Amino acid sequence: NTTIINFQINYSGIAEFIFIQTEETPNVNSLKFLPGRTLLETGTLEFHDLKSALKSPLAKALFKIDGIQSIFITKDFITITKDEDFFWNSLSPQIISEITCFLNSDESIIQDKQILNVVKHSPEDADIVETISEILEMRIRPSVQNDGGDIEFKAFIDGVVFLKLQGSCKSCPSSEATLKNGIQRMLLHYVPEVNNVVSVTDDEFENMSVSEFNKLEEQLEKTKST
Repeated sequence: NTTIINFQINYSGIAEFIFIQTEETPNVNSLKFLPGRTLLETGTLEFHDLKSALKSPLAKALFKIDGIQSIFITKDFITITKDEDFFWNSLSPQIISEITCFLNSDESIIQDKQILNVVKHSPEDADIVETISEILEMRIRPSVQNDGGDIEFKAFIDGVVFLKLQGSCKSCPSSEATLKNGIQRMLLHYVPEVNNVVSVTDDEFENMSVSEFNKLEEQLEKTKST
């Protein structure tokens, strides 16, 4: 772990010190930056290019640094994933400088409110989805976040749990082992209705079987009309 002491001069001329700590993750191309203050009140944000970051002043500034591949922001840390051809000893000072400048500004992390994640599921699976969510939140996410990543529960369909891996976990060589040996094993143990856990990207999730989602929508509409 490396603690970086950075500072800027505020309007009164007094130097304000910011301590930004970095932590390695299981993914050598991802590094956690911990500024020691709250970044988001709820939820997480992930950006994969400058276009997706246009509504986030911090992410937009970070993407101007050559070699940044993706940015993942949580309540109290930022995970940066770099291209393989770049090195942390040259990237880290630039990243820390941008984070420091942002924290000393009056800007918000995100300019528009993000749409909350809604887990796709059939009405009769509501209790199962609640149980899965509790296990993910209490037993799995803290460990994943400690490694600079996170997971997003996307759907529960026909016994299959669909998860989106975020941050350092997404491109980590051991992500499949984490998914199958850790997350799936625990869910299979505590939730008998679960028979598989699958990782999906946003694009893959959007392109999943239309018939599955049509079926879910029909069930939801029937529930609303009763």
